[in-house]
Amino acid sequence: MTEVATARRSRITPEREAELYAAVLDLLREVGYDALTMDAVAARTRSSKATLYRQWGGKAELVVKAIRHNKPGRDIGEVDTGSLRGDFHALMAHADDAEMAQSSALMRGLAMAMHANPDLHREFRGQIVEPEIVEFRRVLQRAVDRGEVRPDCPALDFVVHMMLGAFVTCTILDERPPTRAFLTSYIDAVVLPALGAPVH
Repeated sequence: MTEVATARRSRITPEREAELYAAVLDLLREVGYDALTMDAVAARTRSSKATLYRQWGGKAELVVKAIRHNKPGRDIGEVDTGSLRGDFHALMAHADDAEMAQSSALMRGLAMAMHANPDLHREFRGQIVEPEIVEFRRVLQRAVDRGEVRPDCPALDFVVHMMLGAFVTCTILDERPPTRAFLTSYIDAVVLPALGAPVH
């Protein structure tokens, strides 16, 4: 059944859906993935468990869709400033330090939970990781087409690894969450040089 049909059957409005997702993320921050239950979500959102399962199927799908819904609205692949550095900087201009701090904390908790929950790992990879890899590839392909990056540059396969690594490890190494300023500097100092792309 399509998402449209499912939404129609359960009559969840976009506003109600956003409210449910916000409550799920609040619970996730409070208790972590393993302790989060559909009963707790139902109680927090004044919903029936049957409605939650009918709409989302289970906890893993609900949590991942809540995370995806909370991500900044602009798709990575839609950003096209005419240069790779401009594209990366434009993406950072839409970042919010407070939201990144919350996302970093959530990601650390989820990374641990994914080791023990294959269903969570599968949902997270399918709904968030793989679509973002596709979006990044669109940005990078434009840079190749413009002649900014060599098509055989070995770093092309590791851009997502570099970006995610900086985002996740900043708190571990520097004891502070990632910020827009940190990631922008990281792009100029590490990502662009690795790609052989102009940094000015």
